[in-house]
Amino acid sequence: MKKLILVRHGKSSWKEDLPDAERTLKKRAFKDAGLVLNAFSGFREKPLKIWSSYATRALDTARIFQKRLEVEDKDFKVKKELYTFDAKTLLNIITSCEDDVDSLMVFGHNPAITGVANQLGDQHFSNVPTTGLCVITFEAEKWQEIKDGQTILYLFPKNLR
Repeated sequence: MKKLILVRHGKSSWKEDLPDAERTLKKRAFKDAGLVLNAFSGFREKPLKIWSSYATRALDTARIFQKRLEVEDKDFKVKKELYTFDAKTLLNIITSCEDDVDSLMVFGHNPAITGVANQLGDQHFSNVPTTGLCVITFEAEKWQEIKDGQTILYLFPKNLR
């Protein structure tokens, strides 16, 4: 069985005149991450692999989760290709995961995160919000075979406030 945990990066700031990939998190992102992590703590499993986009807002969000979930550095990987807004590209990256990994947490960007959640899971979301988390399980042995998943959990900060 495979478990995919999709997380959209935290709320970022547009105030600074920075390239998109360098936008930083707003204070709200840290509070939202705490809310989501508090609710998620009972659902996490070890071992867990974390993959993150290199964009500052995604990577900083992923590091908050890594620390709180006590994921070792060897199980944390920054993947350049995850800086994508395209669901098909994101899905191709996810299905490239090594088959000995059963639980994969991916930090990325919309509309790719929402698109993959809708394509793979059995619930439809008009939008996975910033710091939104969605857990989908699959009756599959290989990542290449994931499809028709069951959305077993979704945590959106506004529902936790």
